[in-house]
Amino acid sequence: MEMIQSFSIDHTRIIPGIFTSRVDRLGEYSVTTYDIRLKRPNVEPAIDVAAMHSLEHIIATYLRNDPDWKDDIVYWGPMGCLTGFYLILKGNRDSRELYELMLRSFESVESVQEVPGATAVNCGYYRMHNLEMAKWYAKEFVEYLKTNAGKDEIFEYPKTERLITDGGHHFYDS
Repeated sequence: MEMIQSFSIDHTRIIPGIFTSRVDRLGEYSVTTYDIRLKRPNVEPAIDVAAMHSLEHIIATYLRNDPDWKDDIVYWGPMGCLTGFYLILKGNRDSRELYELMLRSFESVESVQEVPGATAVNCGYYRMHNLEMAKWYAKEFVEYLKTNAGKDEIFEYPKTERLITDGGHHFYDS
């Protein structure tokens, strides 16, 4: 089997940020998957599962209610590794164009008094939420985004240079 695109990114070099993960064509339309990375993989601890669940509910609700973006939102959900989220949008925008939206989305967490949809009727595991920790992670990411707004590194996946032999083979150092 071929390795999927998200596994081909060098996770030892990813920092928190807003990255374009992939662009897919669906007939005449395209959808873009963005990597909204809050934590450095394998360096920082993963986000607490209950806080991640709360952030998923809060930010999904915020995005689907944003008047300028709601019609383009396809999906917002956590990465399995709990270091960030995937955002899927209609169309194809540069990751920098999402900066203000992500900043507002994570800033909105601070004013939330109750996690939306956190009831047995609306959620598959409504008891697994932690609003206070969600607020802590959101504030941390907002501060990070503001501090690093002018840096290309938070918008572009790290590039790995591979040595190529005379025969055209890629050299991978162990």
